[in-house]
Amino acid sequence: MPQPALLARDVVRTLGGRRVLDGISLTASPGHRIGLIGENGAGKSTLLRVLAGVDEPDSGTVTRPAGLGFLHQEMPYDADATVAAVLDEALREAREDLAELERLGEELARVPQGDPGHQELLDAYGRRLEQAQDRESWDADRRAALVLDGLGLGTVGHDRTLGSLSGGQRGRLALAALLVRRPSALLLDEPTNHLDDGAAAFLEEQLRALPGTVVAASHDRAFLDAVCTDLVDLDPAVDGPVRYGGGYTAYLGEKRAERARWERRYAEEQRELAELRKAAGVTAHRVAPDRGRTDNEKMGYGHRAGRVQNQISRRVRDATRRLEELERARVAEPPRPLRFAAGDLAVRVEEGPQPLVALRNVRVPGRLAPATLEISATDRLLVTGGNGAGKSTLLAVLAGRPAAEGEVRRRPRLTVGLLTQDTVFDRPDRTVRDTYELSLGPARAERVPLVSLGLLHEADLDKPVGLLSVGQRRRLALALLVARPPQLLLLDEPTNHLSPRLCDELEEALGSGPGAIVVASHDRWLRRRWQGREFRLEPGGRPDAGGGRRENPATVRSGA
Repeated sequence: MPQPALLARDVVRTLGGRRVLDGISLTASPGHRIGLIGENGAGKSTLLRVLAGVDEPDSGTVTRPAGLGFLHQEMPYDADATVAAVLDEALREAREDLAELERLGEELARVPQGDPGHQELLDAYGRRLEQAQDRESWDADRRAALVLDGLGLGTVGHDRTLGSLSGGQRGRLALAALLVRRPSALLLDEPTNHLDDGAAAFLEEQLRALPGTVVAASHDRAFLDAVCTDLVDLDPAVDGPVRYGGGYTAYLGEKRAERARWERRYAEEQRELAELRKAAGVTAHRVAPDRGRTDNEKMGYGHRAGRVQNQISRRVRDATRRLEELERARVAEPPRPLRFAAGDLAVRVEEGPQPLVALRNVRVPGRLAPATLEISATDRLLVTGGNGAGKSTLLAVLAGRPAAEGEVRRRPRLTVGLLTQDTVFDRPDRTVRDTYELSLGPARAERVPLVSLGLLHEADLDKPVGLLSVGQRRRLALALLVARPPQLLLLDEPTNHLSPRLCDELEEALGSGPGAIVVASHDRWLRRRWQGREFRLEPGGRPDAGGGRRENPATVRSGA
């Protein structure tokens, strides 16, 4: 059965007095997997919500296929619902297909071929059969088990309530439910958040195999490269959002070239405008300077003066007409893109015989298996491991937050900053500007203006924090840390919810400068390029060569 396309035409959506989407059009045909990219606040999540029908556009139209599936960035759940109930709902359509095919088959067996209703039943059976084949309904139960296992949920009891699951487990369960359904169009908002390497690779394989449409907003550069057939950049461009063919690697070169063309065109138009204004207002009137008549010119002076004035008038008219045309059609000035400009992310601390922090056989029951680790004054350490291995817990222990068993030693008066995965502000009604100033103090906020860090636009500073996108809240939290750099900076999944370009710039800033930085990340793009040490956690310990249990389920490797 041919799959319908997902179509948006001239979509406008205004939020908080700002046009987030301004005349967006998009055609997402079956077989195309489109990645939405752009700075935080560019409208990626808003566009997905409008495409899904969760929000209505202020103007414009959306035509969507039936059975569309949507993965929210912050998925609402009934905490009392069970895993089994979520799976039953995901399997409902496939089970309805099979039940309806059985009913229609029984009807067909009872109705003779010559009966007027036989052909109608046969047509209905054919349509339902095609739908069941598209959904692979006969394989749905096996697919559900395969998807749960592939996303790291195979051992989660089906009687567990959603309230008892972690945020990452709930997000993966929502993703699993959509993959089990196999909708005709799939809309995904940051689908690889909370996925380890195996789960991300499994998701990519599943999406590439879908026959329908996929539209995904993602910061994950490796995911964009592996899955997408097209990228739509929602950042400002000379002719509106630009669609690029290919994945993230191909996009990088094309984006730079497109920006250079815009800047060149703008500069050329500005030069021409200046010349036309001068020609219309000054130059044309000086074609024939005011000078006295010579004796030889007295007889023809009046005739020549009239001819010169006609030339002047014609040139003035031509310049004025071209000026008006160019004023109407000229391109906008390329907006200055955000550029991460925080300087040093951590501050220098004197080298000494003692590390900044030393852990020996430190554990947190149920969250972190015994780990031994030292952080030096200039360390660059990447903490890796699968979901549930304890990466976030280890960073929290380094920050001195949870009570831990074992030996923890840290330098006296050590300053530590921790960027957690969940960005929550106590006063969502308070503006960005006020939140920044009250958190840092007026003197520090004046010394390090928020806009100077390149993390938020000036236009966003007077918004209530609660109206920021998830990525913008994440940027604000990062700004509060780097505006007063600590001696030890701890970053938990720092590239989650950030635009790919900021991820690139942040990654570059992590590699140099004073102080110590520890990063916990599943970001495959970042990990491939990491030049420091790596500390890998294994959940719950692992067998050693003799089949016993290792006391410290972690491995350390040096950087390149």
